[in-house]
Amino acid sequence: MTTTITARTVEYPADGLTMVGHLALPAGAGRRPAVLLGPEGTGLGDVERRRADALAELGYVALAFDLHGGRYLGDPEEMLARCMPLLADPDRMRGIGHAALEVLRAEPRTDPDRIAAVGYGTGGAVALELGRDGVDLRAIGTVNATTTGRPGEAARIRCPVWAGVGSEDPIMPPARWNAFTAEMRAAGVDWRLTVYGGASHAFHHPPVDHPTVPGVGHHPQHARRAWRDVVALLAECLPVTGDPGA
Repeated sequence: MTTTITARTVEYPADGLTMVGHLALPAGAGRRPAVLLGPEGTGLGDVERRRADALAELGYVALAFDLHGGRYLGDPEEMLARCMPLLADPDRMRGIGHAALEVLRAEPRTDPDRIAAVGYGTGGAVALELGRDGVDLRAIGTVNATTTGRPGEAARIRCPVWAGVGSEDPIMPPARWNAFTAEMRAAGVDWRLTVYGGASHAFHHPPVDHPTVPGVGHHPQHARRAWRDVVALLAECLPVTGDPGA
């Protein structure tokens, strides 16, 4: 079932920048479960906006959050110069995540007790850090983001975690998966890992018209499968009950 949606741009401060997010709302006036949606390291673009809209069509309030102050970093060197220090600093990632989460919670259509975080690449790392910070989430879903946190903090994750990775991803190789799953097991987290055979990094993202870092490649079939897996995670942990258009 799909519903007519509305969408708007939202600005908010985070990481010393003015972030520019994309908020998508389902039809109706009642409160709905909500999804915080994080982008790849390049930043918020049309792909993430469309994903937020698609979630709103399913009945969710969805906020695609920003990483770079309204900029999309298509130059690989510029992207890495911004993202590598960010990925090495859990507190900065948490700050970006909390700022976006405040915007999502402040939306009158959001049920503040029913929120999930889904992210891709750097945005997935932000989602995981929110969990490690003890945020009350119903689910965390990540693609290409099997990052590990500071020792012991994964025990603060309070919800199921699903991670999707490409088998041929040199940026998130098996050693990273193993470290991630070891962290989840040690913390007693309800976790799942899906490996998409033959897929590279950012396999879920359509081809782009700018240079990319080595190891990136689109896999249309697995991209569809990964999206279905995200939707299934939300349906299990954060179901839309009643009439989505009410």
